[in-house]
Amino acid sequence: MYERIYVCHTFYHVYVACLKEFHILHEVMRSEDGFFAKEKAGIGSDMAGRATLVLSKMSNKFGSMVERARECGLFEEVIEYDEKVDTFFPELKPLRTNTGSLAKNMINRIKFCKRFAQLQEKYVPVNFKKYKDIYVFCDSDPIGYYLNYKKIKYHALEDGLNCIKYGDQARYDNNGHFRFKAWLASTGLIFIQNGWGKYCIDMEVNDISILDYPCPKYIEVPREPLVEELTRSDKELMLKLFVENMDELNSQLEEGKDKPRVLILSEPLCDLETRERLFRDLVNEYGKVNGKDAVVMIKQHPRDYLDYKEKFPDVILLAGTFPMEMLNFIEGLKFDRLVSVYTVVDSIKFVDEKLFLGDDFMDKYEAPEIHRLNEQIIDD
Repeated sequence: MYERIYVCHTFYHVYVACLKEFHILHEVMRSEDGFFAKEKAGIGSDMAGRATLVLSKMSNKFGSMVERARECGLFEEVIEYDEKVDTFFPELKPLRTNTGSLAKNMINRIKFCKRFAQLQEKYVPVNFKKYKDIYVFCDSDPIGYYLNYKKIKYHALEDGLNCIKYGDQARYDNNGHFRFKAWLASTGLIFIQNGWGKYCIDMEVNDISILDYPCPKYIEVPREPLVEELTRSDKELMLKLFVENMDELNSQLEEGKDKPRVLILSEPLCDLETRERLFRDLVNEYGKVNGKDAVVMIKQHPRDYLDYKEKFPDVILLAGTFPMEMLNFIEGLKFDRLVSVYTVVDSIKFVDEKLFLGDDFMDKYEAPEIHRLNEQIIDD
């Protein structure tokens, strides 16, 4: 029996998996005394690298980070997972078509959940039954259906920091007759993500108090204490893991240190044409600090494929191949302003002013019903 396995779909997921692994190592060090404990808990020892890291290729390109993860010593094994979305299997389409009847829709959904999991099985790269603890980020993805079908218990984790506050996807996706659907999920006949599945043991969230709707399986596991206990060497290891070219990043971050500096977080919002207009508006509106032109940098989102180098030649583009939290670990880094549309910036430490724009800003670029998800939830 193996110890732990993490199923990750984004760089942020890997970041949180690292935080959890370092926490385990620090717990070992606190429970033992002296030099022996440090040796026992160090990277490369028997207590380190006891977890398997699974990287789904479904929605994120991990690229060269895969090899660095294998070499870093924090994980026993790193495996890529060719996870398949439901549209990959044409036979599932009729089961996703609205029949106009709740009863028929539920019957089709029961069939869909089972068949989707069966079709997914050939792509699953590990035997999850051999692990004591299974941690799944974003169990709304196919892996959740598979574990439910196989009756394998697991721990779910929120997709992004406090993300459920801004979009309770489980309730939104199951709007109308939610209690009935949640009951069906509790029997295992259908699957609902984020703590509602029968075989989900619990659902880790950063802060329960900010969430509008309860779930009996939510447990609060704040991220900040995990970050605070990181040592300098822990942070350096994570920088080596996530940042492919540290010299290039340091060179970019040196630009304009004697001038006002603004960092804008890109996101895969709207269609590409609208997205370009949106971020051009952000650069124009927030690219001055106290009336002075600022050096503007855009931190690209890993799933944002807008060509910022071509469209924004005067902006410094930071790679989308590492989570923004890595910038917290760079000593002396300072920005005057950070601008985000939906990415939660509570964890960022290196800025004087944080602007989270949210739904009111997005109303100018697309129909409100597309992004105001929680406001459309029917509490039945």
